[in-house]
Amino acid sequence: MELTLLGTGTPSGLPRPDCPCAVCAASRGALARAATALLVDGALLLDLTPGAAMAAARSGHSLVGVRQVLLTHPHNGPAVDLPAGLPAAGRVPDGRELTLISGHRVRAVPMDHPGTGYEVTSLEGERLLYLPPGGAPAGLAEGLAAYDTVVADVVGRPDAIVRLRAAGAIGSTTDVIAVHIDHDVPAGPELARRLAAAGARAVPDGTTLYVGEHHAVPDVPRRTLVTGGARSGKSLEAERRLETFPDVLYVATGGRRDGDPEWASRVALHRDRRPGAWRTVETCDLVPLLAHDGPPLLIDCLSLWLTDAMDRVDAWDDAKWAADGERELHARVAELVAAVRETSRTVVAVTNEVGSGVVPATPSGRRFRDELGRLNAAFAAECEHVLLVVAGQVLVLRG
Repeated sequence: MELTLLGTGTPSGLPRPDCPCAVCAASRGALARAATALLVDGALLLDLTPGAAMAAARSGHSLVGVRQVLLTHPHNGPAVDLPAGLPAAGRVPDGRELTLISGHRVRAVPMDHPGTGYEVTSLEGERLLYLPPGGAPAGLAEGLAAYDTVVADVVGRPDAIVRLRAAGAIGSTTDVIAVHIDHDVPAGPELARRLAAAGARAVPDGTTLYVGEHHAVPDVPRRTLVTGGARSGKSLEAERRLETFPDVLYVATGGRRDGDPEWASRVALHRDRRPGAWRTVETCDLVPLLAHDGPPLLIDCLSLWLTDAMDRVDAWDDAKWAADGERELHARVAELVAAVRETSRTVVAVTNEVGSGVVPATPSGRRFRDELGRLNAAFAAECEHVLLVVAGQVLVLRG
């Protein structure tokens, strides 16, 4: 099944008309994206957008052979002229199936948002799922067969990918293509990096793909360390790494601090922005979690784990530190690093970068700074992906 993406942007396109933001300013030339529309085997057009005939011509195709035009969402923008010879555009009621003269079978998939998704099956059995902007499938049963290709709003609705993965509709070989791309994420390397974390990719307007043809699915890093300063956005970045995966276990190493309302507010802020399906456990006992199979782990953060570890060996006392505290702490760190090396789970860990500021005034403060630097270096050495977050911007240090 041949699939040509005539456009890959939002209904308003990218750049948005009259939008002064930095992403729109940079989305020119090859980075510009027209409203999303899909041409399937030259016979089926999914979504009719302005300039569809010209877009098809630029990609080396024609709309002359189109026998069915289906819409996925309400088109509230300017009226779109129907190119000569095209049938009138329509929508298929949820759950209904349409068989085209070309032999394609099209089933309407119910959404949780105004619009309709379409499952398209070719005569040879290749299966494509196309979802509308802002839409996620509703009422999916578990145990579905994986689609060959899924084309969806990955950035705007990561939970749609979660639902499809949980139901089995996205498997290890499913090619996930991001469309309806807006100015929420900078184009180029940042968009590619963000999508790769979801096991997805973006393609330029006019790209032709072959559904069912083997394509290397982006390799999601198994172990990732995210570091940065205070309020740099590192925790949010870590959460984004796993936002398209179901059953994530969030490991909070900070614990509770009775009588500290500011700390409680911080904890509540983190909890409220996490997906509702994630589970949370408050513990610093990381080695057993890493040693057992299970869903992905998000550990936030190593700095607080180190604080707990130093408390346990009384590392703040100079005499204790000199006697056996340093040796005991290094043994704990080595045990954690070995567990990270041997784990089979997907792990994203957050830590703080504290060695670039003012030198602490106390011996215990300098001790913590030095030990955190050593822990970060040892942990990073076991990770395929290491990210530094500065002012909300992500710099890839490894991977």
